[in-house]
Amino acid sequence: MSDLRTQEVNDLLRVFASLEDEDTIFALLEDLFTIREIKETSQRLAVARMLAAGKSYAAIEEITGASATTIARVSKCLSYGSGGYAAALDVLAG
Repeated sequence: MSDLRTQEVNDLLRVFASLEDEDTIFALLEDLFTIREIKETSQRLAVARMLAAGKSYAAIEEITGASATTIARVSKCLSYGSGGYAAALDVLAG
């Protein structure tokens, strides 16, 4: 278990896992994160989706406005990460 996996983080995970209503989840996101953080996080998920679909870095950068650094980080997580992006993409595909 990494140093990041604290009781506070586990509590946050439990809250997100228990919420089913999208409006309630959105309200929590608005309370927890800045608009910029929500947009950046959402952008990373869009980047992951496009990378999984085989789009080039240049195309992704043009479509999303994400930097090459962000695209590379997401790509690294898709290839070597913990599987979170893959699970999220499965949800979106489902």
